[in-house]
Amino acid sequence: MKKKRSFRKVRKSKAGVPLKYLSGSRNRKKTEREIKRTARLYRQGKLTPAMMDAISKRRAASGKKKKKKR
Repeated sequence: MKKKRSFRKVRKSKAGVPLKYLSGSRNRKKTEREIKRTARLYRQGKLTPAMMDAISKRRAASGKKKKKKR
């Protein structure tokens, strides 16, 4: 019988998402919800490649600073 994998304890938000995943995000609650939703869809097997691409683009955009208009 194999030993169960053990993971390091990390600080988490109230929703249970590791704080490192939320650092740099402009809207933490929105990012939390998106991470939880993606995890749920992945577990259910309902995550399509198109959805993964859209999520990836959104996550990249959420960390970037917006340019100011002059």
